[in-house]
Amino acid sequence: MTTEHDLAAELTERATRLGVPGVAIGVHHDGTDHYAFHGVTSVENPLPVDASTLFQFGSTGKTYTATAILRLVDAGKVELDAPVRTYVPELKLKDESVAEKVTVLQLLNHTAGWAGDFEKDTGNGDDALARYVEAMAGIDQVTPLGAEVSYNNASLSLAGRVIEKVTGLTFERAIGELLLTPLGLAETFFFPNDVMTRRFAVGHTNNAEGVVKVARPWALPRNGNPAGGMSATVGDQIAWAKFHLADGRTADGTQLLPAELVRAMRQPTVETPGHALGDAIGITWMLRQVGDVLLVGHGGTTIGQHSAFSMVPERNFAVTVLTNCGPSGEQLNTELVDWAMQAYLGVVDAEPDILDAPAELLEQYAGRYDDTVAMTVDISGRAGRLAAKITIRPELLAEVGDLDHYDEPIILGLIDGSDDRYYVGDGAMKGLRGFFTRGADGHVEAISLGGRRFARTATG
Repeated sequence: MTTEHDLAAELTERATRLGVPGVAIGVHHDGTDHYAFHGVTSVENPLPVDASTLFQFGSTGKTYTATAILRLVDAGKVELDAPVRTYVPELKLKDESVAEKVTVLQLLNHTAGWAGDFEKDTGNGDDALARYVEAMAGIDQVTPLGAEVSYNNASLSLAGRVIEKVTGLTFERAIGELLLTPLGLAETFFFPNDVMTRRFAVGHTNNAEGVVKVARPWALPRNGNPAGGMSATVGDQIAWAKFHLADGRTADGTQLLPAELVRAMRQPTVETPGHALGDAIGITWMLRQVGDVLLVGHGGTTIGQHSAFSMVPERNFAVTVLTNCGPSGEQLNTELVDWAMQAYLGVVDAEPDILDAPAELLEQYAGRYDDTVAMTVDISGRAGRLAAKITIRPELLAEVGDLDHYDEPIILGLIDGSDDRYYVGDGAMKGLRGFFTRGADGHVEAISLGGRRFARTATG
């Protein structure tokens, strides 16, 4: 039987090895919650990480946005298949046909097709989302509406604006009334003023030499709250998991959201084989078959903070990890989730067989790839593998601050017997899966990396 002592030992060993200053982990298994903590909130002003420590949990917040929309669906105020303009009639995009046709569901399953990492600070006022949506008129349509999945933060901010328009409340207040208050999530917050009066983690970055420094600023712009601007204790994250595992019942047994709607969130709305986001996307939940169980999860990244959130509904199991350092926090999350799945459930996420690829095959993929708004990726062959060097655009760094930096290329191993799929077997992105796509002429035209589509702009 796995004990909290085992959990704490694994956490401490892995966090120490990977140089992550502070971590909290929670596991729900067999009706019991288990927790462990390691390290400090900040290397500059250290406090021990404990049960009361708040971490930013980033994009897992998308599942709150989606769940709130389903509460509005249940109330008859929103339809998932309705055009977004039903609720946000002022929506303008570069492609008028997309603005006219994009549905609420397409915002929630990452199939809207426009550049998803559009960053623009529109201030901290109550009009932050309205101003952000207005600015979306200038972002590029990268793929046709509904054609493929590419991770899309901008879509979720627009979904947050749908909530504002329908409820007449700010997004943050609506989430409070629809979810946080009825669920008793008293340690989940949006605003720095609420967080800073409590014990909280700050983000860090660490480089290839192991140097750890505080990442600044602490928070992303307010318009990103629907995409992932919340902070919570690990206990509140486990409470969120238990609400979904209980098919919409609160801790006191109240049916806050009909079970069929909660279960619908984890049913595939679009298939994504070989994708970093999973084998399919539900309603924001990422779905992946691991062994003989379905893993339902998310996770997130903010400025120097990384989180993981995974559930196995059929086994009433959940694990969440909150870390305050990148990019090594991402590797720590992967290792701890894999360990917990094996230790508590006996489920092993087996690594695929990697091809020792010849140079002429690697040359098919070499070149530069671009997502148009945030990053470029330069790919070259290296000893039977592909080396992917990520460069973040200076204008993005100017908007959001100290994002994770990848000093060394990420090594992609082509999966033996697959069609253009790859796997990352080590390093900060350990466990990452993805694929290349080819055009009608058979040549590689794009890579899906980290769930995002990068178009090939140069060869060799």
